[in-house]
Amino acid sequence: MRKKKLKGNFNQTLAPLLFLSPNIIIFGLFIVVPAILGLRMSLYQWSILGEPVFIGLKNFTELFGDSMFWLTLKNTLIYVFLAVPLLLVVSLLLGLLTAHRLPGIGIFRALYYVPAMLSLIIVGISWRWILGEEMGILNYLLKAAGGMPVHWLTTDTMAKLSLVLVTVWATAGFYMVMFIAGLQAIPDDLYAAASIDGANKWQTFFRIILPLLRPTVLVVLVLSTINAFKAFELIFVMTGGGPGYATKFQVQNIYLVAFEQDRMGYAAANSIILLAIIGLLTMIQFRMTRGELAGE
Repeated sequence: MRKKKLKGNFNQTLAPLLFLSPNIIIFGLFIVVPAILGLRMSLYQWSILGEPVFIGLKNFTELFGDSMFWLTLKNTLIYVFLAVPLLLVVSLLLGLLTAHRLPGIGIFRALYYVPAMLSLIIVGISWRWILGEEMGILNYLLKAAGGMPVHWLTTDTMAKLSLVLVTVWATAGFYMVMFIAGLQAIPDDLYAAASIDGANKWQTFFRIILPLLRPTVLVVLVLSTINAFKAFELIFVMTGGGPGYATKFQVQNIYLVAFEQDRMGYAAANSIILLAIIGLLTMIQFRMTRGELAGE
């Protein structure tokens, strides 16, 4: 009996930990440890070549009075609240279109997924070439059709919208795969029962598909929100933060403060605030869906 009990304990606790240990070690070394060091750095006046000087919370108090911090935070929040819902809807629609097991459907899935495999730097360079005001392909086609060129990247509103649309184009395929997995996990018996009860497609979607996809929706929502807050390469390549400061986001501001102004401690304080905002929004998302998931 004792041997059997020990074997059960190993299978239930130690064995899963052994399989998870590589990810736990990597997460600890590259996420937890840098976060702790960043928190420590935020309490110092720290430059790359100089000696760090402890200043306590002075970086944080200065940060809250920094107009550039608030401007970049506002730009980041606008980008997040535009990109994430649109990305959620588009990836779900792509999942619904390609989840069915039909001949040749794999080709369409691959085509939708290809942009997610590309480097965001390459994506940014390509779309900057497409959306260029004078030499851009899209404006050239508009002129050829007798229309007026559009200032895609040189006006505040259009630059923000262009970044949102390119973000959706580049990343929707990644989240589409998650929705396909969630949709294919729904038993066919439920669709058959809904059909027998006379439910139409909209009723089937809102009463069967969407409730059963809530865990997948939560995962996509959390991951896309975190990635939107971390957006840097695409924005840096496409607009460089312009026009003016219209598309200068938090991560770019942290980068510039750290490596151009050589204020590593101040940039670390900004990073800690950004981490706290992301953590708070993630917690809110989990709390908003926890009751619904528990009630299923």
